[in-house]
Amino acid sequence: MNLETKWLEDFVALASTRSFSASARQRHVTQPAFSRRIRSLEQAVGVTLVDRSTTPINLTPEGQLFLVTARNLVEQLNECLGHLRGVSMAREALDIVAAHSLALSFYPEWISRLQEGLGELPTRLVAMNVGEAIHVLREGNCDLMLAYHDQYATMQLDAEVFPSFSIGQVKMLPVSLADKQGKPLFSLESQDQIPYLSYTQGAFLGRSVRMLLKNDPLRLRLRTIYETAMAEGLKGMVLQGVGLAWIPDFCIRDELKSGRVVRAGDDKWDVPLEIRLYRCSLVHKPGVEKLWRQMMKLPRDFLQA
Repeated sequence: MNLETKWLEDFVALASTRSFSASARQRHVTQPAFSRRIRSLEQAVGVTLVDRSTTPINLTPEGQLFLVTARNLVEQLNECLGHLRGVSMAREALDIVAAHSLALSFYPEWISRLQEGLGELPTRLVAMNVGEAIHVLREGNCDLMLAYHDQYATMQLDAEVFPSFSIGQVKMLPVSLADKQGKPLFSLESQDQIPYLSYTQGAFLGRSVRMLLKNDPLRLRLRTIYETAMAEGLKGMVLQGVGLAWIPDFCIRDELKSGRVVRAGDDKWDVPLEIRLYRCSLVHKPGVEKLWRQMMKLPRDFLQA
């Protein structure tokens, strides 16, 4: 196989812009020349990498897989050349994507604890829904992904390609604002219709709650009055006293402790979840490799928040 480095760089640019003309301008070549170079790359690897039938263009499944390798090779080569040229490189931050509630309420405490065992760890964190985060991880556009996992999880992530660490256990609790007597304004024990603050259809946490209620007649008494993909959004509505919601316990720790928010049902309504840190084994960024090795040596207490 005869591959030219510029072809790999061209392909990475095309995956980013999804436009032959925009990529050609970015690479400072004419569009016909750029198109020929992408064709040459496809001939060299022996598969079609780009679906040209759509606008903007998409990568084929083979192209998506090859993108991770191409980006990895380009980054490694640039890093190596930088070292060879005597470039002083500051320690590079790790790019992490996380579910919104994990980014807001879980990550700060966990990363602080992890740094007690590993030392300073520069990171860049972006919050997004789990579906988007998985896509970003698959495309090689992040170093690590922080996400929920449960027994019904259907992420379709190959464990060999996307290994993970279990870093926390959490429960989703049904909660309500407390009344003046410290009782829930809305209770799952009520036989009346219950105003329900729900996760949107595509939200991971929403699927976990739906699985809990799948065969329970209670679901017929839940009257959905508000939907959002974010646990923090549901928490805000609970605090306004407008309904009942299932929220991860670490998001409402202080409110439960103060008694402002109370459980709306006993522990049979709890939804246990695991928190996992994922990486792509096809990406060999030095910082990620070092972190992964160090985490494997740490006592479990340091990994679990």
